[in-house]
Amino acid sequence: MQDREILDAFKEPQQRELAFRELVEAYQERVYWHVRKMVIIHDDADDVTQEVFIKVYKNLDGFRESSQLFTWIYRIATNEAINHIKKKQRKQAQSLEDVHHELDNYLSNGHDFSGDEIQLKLQQSLLKLPEKQRLVFNMKYFDDLKYDQIAEITGTSVGALKASYHLAVKKLEQDLQED
Repeated sequence: MQDREILDAFKEPQQRELAFRELVEAYQERVYWHVRKMVIIHDDADDVTQEVFIKVYKNLDGFRESSQLFTWIYRIATNEAINHIKKKQRKQAQSLEDVHHELDNYLSNGHDFSGDEIQLKLQQSLLKLPEKQRLVFNMKYFDDLKYDQIAEITGTSVGALKASYHLAVKKLEQDLQED
């Protein structure tokens, strides 16, 4: 089903469940990997992804279609991932830097990470970036989104996103050259 068909079917009570299954099938993997790049840990990414689709289900009737369905879902996923990181930080009474250090240790110990040494170094370098730069870099580089899509998802201007991406690339280059 295309997005339009999913949205139309979701409005019909007898087709609602089927339409939602189609939506999850269409977007679950992309949402999971988007979230996973932010929260790093597989179990956390699974939990956040589940929360994303619960929110999508509860709020799909209110989707105004002023943006693409994909963009709307990504905005929810981004917010849920950021909220998860902040909750984890508060729950453990840690600074954001401590949370990033914990995630770096998680990566270094090979838990659920199947990439090679270069990918590991990149992920560790990404954790050193400010959250906004990391988010923009992930969406642009890994998810191959256009700046206007990222702007819609994050509520940030295209110019600010370009600056964030440029700074992220410079910091990553510098960090990777130091190793």
